[in-house]
Amino acid sequence: MNAYDYVEPEREASAEVKISKSRFIGQVRICRNPEEARSKLREINAVHRQATHNCWAYLVGPPGSTGQVGYSDDGEPHGTAGKPMFTVLQHCGLGDITAVVTRYFGGKLLGRGGLVRAYGGGVKLALETLPLAEHRPMVELSIVIEYGVLAQLQHMLPEFEAQIVDQEYAGDVSLRVCLPESQSDALQQA
Repeated sequence: MNAYDYVEPEREASAEVKISKSRFIGQVRICRNPEEARSKLREINAVHRQATHNCWAYLVGPPGSTGQVGYSDDGEPHGTAGKPMFTVLQHCGLGDITAVVTRYFGGKLLGRGGLVRAYGGGVKLALETLPLAEHRPMVELSIVIEYGVLAQLQHMLPEFEAQIVDQEYAGDVSLRVCLPESQSDALQQA
């Protein structure tokens, strides 16, 4: 893998834990943009209408990035849920990820430290069962070449993991190829 590629969730995972009679359900999944994260939150809010809190955090982009992030304590004391959840996401080595931890209050207060551990721990537990996949951004390039170098180019394409998706033969050969973004510059130079 290189700077363009990273690991992301393959599909959703969840885990549940009881702490001092409160039930915490952590769920993590892929999100490629903030709207997907908000959509997941709406879905969980609908399923867990009776829950006391549905706290959330998301990180869109490569692991550790901070360009598109968000989190919420959803009524828990400030800084005790969303921020600890986001911190776990930021340091888990995954990109394009969202987490929601649902709490059903059990009647016993946990204190600030207890809440931080419970919400961060809910995300960590869900991450332990999360199936992973490699994220590889793809791009398309248009290439116009002379007939005399077509065979040479076709021989080079697999080296750059490029596949021809369209071709047109006229005065020159016009190709449209799809390849990993990380290989684009190298192919263009070659």
